[in-house]
Amino acid sequence: MNLSDQLSITARKHPTKTAFVFQDKETSYMELEGAVQKFASSLQQLGMKKGDHIALVVGNSPYYVVGMYGALRLGAVVVPVNPLYTAHEMTYILKNGDVKSVITMDIFMEKFAAIVDQLPSVRHYISCETGAVVEPGDYPSITAKMKSFTMMNREGSAEFKAPRLAETDLAIILYTSGTTGKPKGAMLSHQNLYSNAKDVADYLTINGEDRVIAALPMFHVFCLTVSLNAPLMNGGTILIMPKFSPQEVFRIAKDYQATVFAGVPTMYNYLLQSAQEKEDRFAGIRMCISGGSSMPVALLKDFEKTFSVQISEGYGLSEASPVTCFNPLDKPRKPGSIGTNIVHVENKVVNELGEEVGAGEVGELVVRGPNVMQGYYKMPEETAVALKAGWLHTGDMARMDDEGYFYIVDRKKDMILVGGYNVYPREVEEVLYSHPNVSEVAVVGTPHPETGEAVICFVVTNDTAITTAHLMEYCKEHLAKYKIPVSITFLDELPKNTTGKILRKNLREQLV
Repeated sequence: MNLSDQLSITARKHPTKTAFVFQDKETSYMELEGAVQKFASSLQQLGMKKGDHIALVVGNSPYYVVGMYGALRLGAVVVPVNPLYTAHEMTYILKNGDVKSVITMDIFMEKFAAIVDQLPSVRHYISCETGAVVEPGDYPSITAKMKSFTMMNREGSAEFKAPRLAETDLAIILYTSGTTGKPKGAMLSHQNLYSNAKDVADYLTINGEDRVIAALPMFHVFCLTVSLNAPLMNGGTILIMPKFSPQEVFRIAKDYQATVFAGVPTMYNYLLQSAQEKEDRFAGIRMCISGGSSMPVALLKDFEKTFSVQISEGYGLSEASPVTCFNPLDKPRKPGSIGTNIVHVENKVVNELGEEVGAGEVGELVVRGPNVMQGYYKMPEETAVALKAGWLHTGDMARMDDEGYFYIVDRKKDMILVGGYNVYPREVEEVLYSHPNVSEVAVVGTPHPETGEAVICFVVTNDTAITTAHLMEYCKEHLAKYKIPVSITFLDELPKNTTGKILRKNLREQLV
């Protein structure tokens, strides 16, 4: 079984049910299935075939859903790309990913026109219309290769016969953010994607009555699985947001009686900061899901108190399609924990020799299951480091309690060594987040002549009267001496990527 086949099954079972809502327009499962069939047919007419690589450089929209499922139905390999990447960043991924066609928005054509000569293997640029005034002749260097997404869907055949796909066939190459160097393409098979979507839907009981807000970027694996593929498994409805906006989230949640919201911690922080007293616009939400990075416990408690809804934290990574852990719905939720193993997936904490450590001990989190990637595209050495004896080494430091709940301590590479003592940024951040006037905080390490490294803090406050001395005193009350920051820098906002994850790398660069 694969995602494309599952969509066909769901469409036959629920043809008139709403598959997604975009800009207040509803599209049924029957209409979605027909569009996917026609788009797959049109790709084939362009000369694309099973195994060819197609880049999807599209924002949250029906174009993304139809484009991805249409390419998968053809048997092509989808390469999702952040539309906000620069031309230089895109060039690397498109060349490294051996892309033959690009599906993108018409407003991004100028970016591709500038790099078309560097991408001789790209045969077609399929333009998704946004209503912008863009004429084919505007970019003569790319005009001959441009096709219209809308015209392709009109001319495609609903009788398209999909090729036979094996579970092990490559489905998606998902490029990591590249915080430690060039982006690496995680190769995800049809089995990887299908198994994780099904297991997440089952574990979180996402069903045909659910209406899931898709506010995260669809090119990111969190949204891809939790907010897109999982709802489509069982006939749920996706409420597609072009981009995240607290007020628009509130409107959609209320107008469409949304039942599930998935986001990263910074999104919850923005929603909390924008909330009105006795907020009731999330009244219909039965479950909030958090992932992407660890949620500060203080933020979690404040959000739940304000909105009267529980947040279930989970954990995942691109290389695992992505979900490996979630707080269970039928057992106590533990604030600060990423939960327990989801069905069919196994997590454990190991030392540097690969040996499992005891409950409460810190080590590296490793994962195995049907969701784990096949490897990194054209990177055998990096693959060998990440995949050992069937286990995916995540690079995250974690611990497990005696009830099987896991806790992320921090990224292995982010750990700060102060005078021989390990300092995990998250434990310092948790302390500062507990301060009532701190809105955001990020901790990084910096070289220090006496202790080897030292702790540096970057803080956003909701009160300009708060001083460095005040926060330093607060840290001294709650932290061991070696964990206390040597400096605190106040910022208007912390640098983040498009998924809302704080960019520690950018903060480190400010120290140079």
